[in-house]
Parts: sequence; structure tokens; C-alpha cells
Amino acid sequence: MIMFQKLSVVLGIALFSSSVWAGNTQLYSFSKAKKLLTNVVYAGHNETFYCKGHFDLKNNIVLPEGFKTPTHEKRAHKLEWEHAVPAENFGRAFAEWRDGHPKCIDSKGKSFKGRKCAEKMSKDFQLMQSDMYNLYPAIGAVNAIRSNFNYAELPSAEITFGTCPMKIEGKKAEPPAYTKGTIARTYLYFEAEYPQYHMGDAMKKLMQAWDKMYPVDAWECERAKRIEKLQGNPNRFVKEACEKAGL
Repeated sequence: MIMFQKLSVVLGIALFSSSVWAGNTQLYSFSKAKKLLTNVVYAGHNETFYCKGHFDLKNNIVLPEGFKTPTHEKRAHKLEWEHAVPAENFGRAFAEWRDGHPKCIDSKGKSFKGRKCAEKMSKDFQLMQSDMYNLYPAIGAVNAIRSNFNYAELPSAEITFGTCPMKIEGKKAEPPAYTKGTIARTYLYFEAEYPQYHMGDAMKKLMQAWDKMYPVDAWECERAKRIEKLQGNPNRFVKEACEKAGL
């Protein structure tokens, strides 16, 4: 607990527990969120989400044996924090992302829009982008190739990354079975807590199915507890499942 308190002071966020269901309401900085995740949330569990590669505090990754990537080889040895619900999928709900803003002007006097403008001008976008429940450690190449593709079941697709059971085909991604329940509870949380984000009917049915098929485990519960202490709000879908499971 002392470690959590010290880091919360250093990184400039409050530390409290909330009994009201809500999304992230206090952590605006994406860079601070990544530091907290690396140094505190994943302390003692420094393993990437999809492929179980080990990473250190300098974001270097020891790739699992047999891992291969078809592209982005330079990014394969670096840790990146991936949004399970892609930033673009919720970012396009913001006018700053879609249309820009009068204050989104670069050093050459040119206007810009997209993620950079939303980061600069929208506090709501900053909160959503920095929500630690939606951020997972990933091998950089996997993050790059997954891009903003939606998750799906791809029974006929081949594994994309050698021994890492992650499939990407036709702008869809099927994650390993051991991540599907966690992903589902992230998507359900994100839609429930942020009015700017809505899943399509097919995606929601898939996430509800994965939630039932793949129950919480000890690490998912511990991760959620650590995030709640730092970010101040629970993921109710994980918290309630962990309480029922006695974890």
C-alpha cells in the first residue's frame, strides 16, 4: 500500500476507493497511466497480454520461444501499451478527432485533427485514453498489426505470430483464448461507463458470450484491484465476478 501511495503522489493522482460505478474521472495523462501500469500494476507480473513475453522497466521484451512477426520486426522487441477498445473506435465520437479544433494548429500554421487534436482539446477523451482498465502490455509488433481491428472468432485463420496464438485476418483479430474473458469484461465496462462508446449488436453478443465462457482468474482480479486503488473506480464486471469466485 505504501508503494501505491508514493507513486500516486509522484504522478499527481489521488488515491481513494469509490463506491459509485463510474469510468476514469481523475487520470488525464496517458503517459502517467503507462508509468503506473509498468511500475505498479504489473509489478511482479511483467508479462505481455497476448503472447506472454517478459518485459522490464525499460520496456524491453524477451520474446517467447518461437515468436515470429510478418512485419514490424523492430517493434517486436519493445513493450507498447495497447488499448483493447481501440482509441480510434471511441475517438471518432469526439468532434476534435473528426473535424479538428481552431486551436489544433501545428508549428507551421497548419491545422490538424485526429488523435492529437482530441488529446489536446478534449478532457473526456484524455480520461478515456488514459483508463488503465483498457490498457494492456503488448509486443510492439502485435500492437501494430492488430491496429484498430475489432475482435472476432476466426476459426479458419492461421496463427499470425508463430507460437503466439493470436490471429489477424481481414481487418479482424482473434486473441488467444486465455485473454478473451478479460477483453470481454473490458469492453462491457467501457460501454457501461462511457456514453461516448457503443458496441454494435454483433460485438456486444460476442463480448457477452466470452464473458460467460471465460471466467476471471486470480491475476485478472489482482490487476483490477491494483487499478482501482490507483485510478479510484472499479471495473464492476471484473469486481463482481471476482467476488462471486472468491478471488
